[in-house]
Amino acid sequence: MESAESTVPLSDRLHPNPRQRLIDALAASITDVGYSATTVADIVRLARTSRRTFYEYFTDREACLVALLTDTNRRAVETISGAVDPTAPWETQIRQAVQAWVANAESRPAVMLSWIRDVPALGMAARELQREVTESFIAMVRTLSDTEELRAAGIPMVSRQRALMLIGGLRELTAVTVESGGRMSDVTDEAVDAAIALLGPPRSG
Repeated sequence: MESAESTVPLSDRLHPNPRQRLIDALAASITDVGYSATTVADIVRLARTSRRTFYEYFTDREACLVALLTDTNRRAVETISGAVDPTAPWETQIRQAVQAWVANAESRPAVMLSWIRDVPALGMAARELQREVTESFIAMVRTLSDTEELRAAGIPMVSRQRALMLIGGLRELTAVTVESGGRMSDVTDEAVDAAIALLGPPRSG
């Protein structure tokens, strides 16, 4: 699914900061041809800058990807955290969080897919980023689960293991949906139901 931003020519939205222009150019190329087919030449062409400028900021293409994904995932955590009303009924809180995840995934589906599929095969810096991002999402889930409404429903703070299962499931659902040409909005209800089942009150007996 093409985002609203991707319909605007990159040349019309170039950032004044060269580093950010390079990051934005990589994102545009990933959307167009994917990370594996993107070259440094593609990045500098789209950023309307030079190889010399590229290497002033990044040691290689992978370092540029790490910068892109660092920014992307930081914004995702902020967006999802901000979308949840801690005073709403617990089922609503979970729906709000999942819907925010879906909206974030749909805003840049190719970049999200690159994070899920490309990063594990890359070097140490990318794999370290993956670990850091996973930890940040686990921390986010645990924080979001620590509200009065959830405690009143008998739901304790989510364990690390359960938060990891939730994040892993959402990532794989995102990847499979995007790869098949589907829309994340088409599977939102299923994702919400699964999250409620996973995070809801413990079953008695």
